[in-house]
Amino acid sequence: MATAAKASLLFSPSPAPEGFLTTRLCKLFPTQKPSFPTPASSSFSSITLSKVLNADAVYTKLPPRLRTARQEQERDAISRLNERIRREHAKRDQSHPLRPAMDSEEADKYIQLVKEQQQRGLQKLKGDRARQAGAGADDAAQATFSYKVDPYTLRSGDYVVHRKVGIGRFVGIKFDVPKDSKEPIEYVFIEYADGMAKLPVKQASRLLYRYNLPNETKKPRTLSKLSDTSAWERRRMKGKVAVQKMVVDLMELYLHRLKQKRPPYPKTPAMAEFSSQFPFEPTPDQKQAFLDVERDLTERENPMDRLICGDVGFGKTEVALRAIFCVVSTGKQAMVLAPTIVLAKQHFDVISERFSRYPNIRVGLLSRFQTKSEKEEYVSRIKDGRVDIIVGTHSLLGDRVEYNNLGLLVVDEEQRFGVKQKEKIASFKTSVDVLTLSATPIPRTLYLALTGFRDASMISTPPPERVPIRTHLSAYSKDKVITAIKHELDRGGRVFYVLPRIKGLEDVMEFLEQAFPYVEIAIAHGKQYSKQLEETMERFARGDIRILICTNIVESGLDIQNANTIIIQDVQQFGLAQLYQLRGRVGRADKEAHAHLFYPDKSLLSDHALERLAALEECCELGQGFQLAERDMAIRGFGNIFGEQQTGDVGNVGIDLFFEMLFESLSKVDEHRVISVPYHAMKLDININPHLPSEYINHLENPMQIINGAEKAAEKDIFSLMQFTENLRRQYGKEPYSMEILLKKLYVRRMAADLGITSIYASGKMVGMKTNMSKKVFKLITDSATSDVHQNSLIFEDGQIKAELLLELPKEQLLNWIFQCLAELYSSLPTLIKY
Repeated sequence: MATAAKASLLFSPSPAPEGFLTTRLCKLFPTQKPSFPTPASSSFSSITLSKVLNADAVYTKLPPRLRTARQEQERDAISRLNERIRREHAKRDQSHPLRPAMDSEEADKYIQLVKEQQQRGLQKLKGDRARQAGAGADDAAQATFSYKVDPYTLRSGDYVVHRKVGIGRFVGIKFDVPKDSKEPIEYVFIEYADGMAKLPVKQASRLLYRYNLPNETKKPRTLSKLSDTSAWERRRMKGKVAVQKMVVDLMELYLHRLKQKRPPYPKTPAMAEFSSQFPFEPTPDQKQAFLDVERDLTERENPMDRLICGDVGFGKTEVALRAIFCVVSTGKQAMVLAPTIVLAKQHFDVISERFSRYPNIRVGLLSRFQTKSEKEEYVSRIKDGRVDIIVGTHSLLGDRVEYNNLGLLVVDEEQRFGVKQKEKIASFKTSVDVLTLSATPIPRTLYLALTGFRDASMISTPPPERVPIRTHLSAYSKDKVITAIKHELDRGGRVFYVLPRIKGLEDVMEFLEQAFPYVEIAIAHGKQYSKQLEETMERFARGDIRILICTNIVESGLDIQNANTIIIQDVQQFGLAQLYQLRGRVGRADKEAHAHLFYPDKSLLSDHALERLAALEECCELGQGFQLAERDMAIRGFGNIFGEQQTGDVGNVGIDLFFEMLFESLSKVDEHRVISVPYHAMKLDININPHLPSEYINHLENPMQIINGAEKAAEKDIFSLMQFTENLRRQYGKEPYSMEILLKKLYVRRMAADLGITSIYASGKMVGMKTNMSKKVFKLITDSATSDVHQNSLIFEDGQIKAELLLELPKEQLLNWIFQCLAELYSSLPTLIKY
């Protein structure tokens, strides 16, 4: 069997209610010794109690000193399985503590809904691509979409991914004569670790992807080998694992959100009147975003969780303002959360001005600039409902801030908040409508892959009056700096001067004061006193300050219309994504804006800095500006949605192949399901009846009730069985081998039922398991196995999982083998869609 990666499909277990099993077990294993009534009958059908509890049975065990390490390892297989399941479960609980309990009918309905939405997204994207190419309506319907790269767009030295061979370096395209022809054709030449490969251009266009990483290092760790593709296969399967896990998380979040309910907000004439006050003509993308949010609020019963993606200055704030009006006009509160106080203050000013015509709607700002008494007053007003729109930073998420009737949460640049703040934001999504604004562009490829799982609106059209920013990259010189600043001041504008660190700001201040003695200049950075920083930013916004020397505190959000030149010194110390955001601080008006990027003498730079600088130079040579930076930002956007830990998985295959695998996996989500069977419908056809030793029976409080309780725990779910076993060991110590065999029988039946296995039998050296799972699901499960033994020994045919052992095993050893085999398969269950 081919080795592949860990499969990942959605598992939605339903553990026992908290405290239920603990209470039952406390009664079962009390510290004092009550007398238990003997049950009249037992559901323990697979084991004859009279045999299990035969006090005269012969029980042989090795003295502790003679037990080998291997025997000890075998003896504790249950503990290792419990730890493995609990560890995986804990990981998922940390990511998504609220999981849907959903029956099969609900799952079918939602999976179908997801697939329909995704197909609509695909058709829309196909239409967009065809229209961009100038195709007609008929052609648009037939247009194809691909994540693959056009070989003619590659440049020598670019890294590419061949789906079957792996990562190589593109050399070029040139004519060559194939063996079976005299006519030369074009070939793509790709360098690998152990040689050069050539592919006909047509074939290359079907199999090649551009290789990009979720960071600014463009080089892969190693090139693949033509002579050995197994290493690449392992990397590709690692990517597949990550993709499947991503699908799990998306499905869980999506299905959980669909189960939340709230009454739709009413559509009112006041909403139309509020919208008409917008002083600009909305772009088509903006109009669609307005419509999307309005439908979420007024037509859906599920709380909104929508992401608005758009570049700086493209009009995301207006979308939020209309959503806020819709909610607060019904008497509910809205919270606007920003990552920095500078940005929060700007939001407060914009909202206050826009809602100034509505005296009954009260706007408040909670910030660290306020005194303690001012803060306490605001917290009291929020709790009493005397503030309708609350603007602030993460302090709004504190425990002491209680909301009277919160209806909407607007989050700006969520990726800039810390882990704890993000967890708090996530907790709001279960009860209130949430609108997230992001200046991080998301590639349409990822947008498509998310369609149906993540509501997102993209505003990618700039306002009509927006003029493209001109970018200049050059070695630093004082003359160039003075010329750039003088050009902006002469046309009445203002200038940002950005450095990577606080150290050096004063030196630049001294230099500029000498060069421009009659111009007001100020410094801004995050270590300043709050009041001082606020006053500086306000004076710069008003025009009292003409040159602002600062760190990247101004990276996001600031909207200063007449600041149209930005100078960035030591540009090699910034990431492409940071530069993209900083560059967006200018060009907010109808004047042509300039971004001057300066680097020091190249001889002083490290190899890494030179590599980053080369990427910047490439950006500027492309003619359309920051295409590489946009790509880097797109990857950052990917991290925003899926979490930073996921972005590391992309490096195995590159972002484009990863996106394609994600889309394929989402498209086939209904094929990745395991349908469990009832516990009592699972038959274990192996005649093994362990006999408990008399000393252990005498040690137990009430043996028959304990055995019966074990069966009931197994019947309920795997977590109840785990908890039962752990409580049994806690109360009575480690059980003897025969009791362990009894418990393993229960574990085998429970795991098999969860895996959709209806019966397990043995015939000589052959072990068979009848199952309702598909061959595709079987392959995903076995691909995920960490044990090569189980991975390579299992086959699937005629609706059965089969294994041929090297020799016929005694029954107890056979049960141990089946236990280990199912434990390995069961480890994939949290990544399977289980309903």
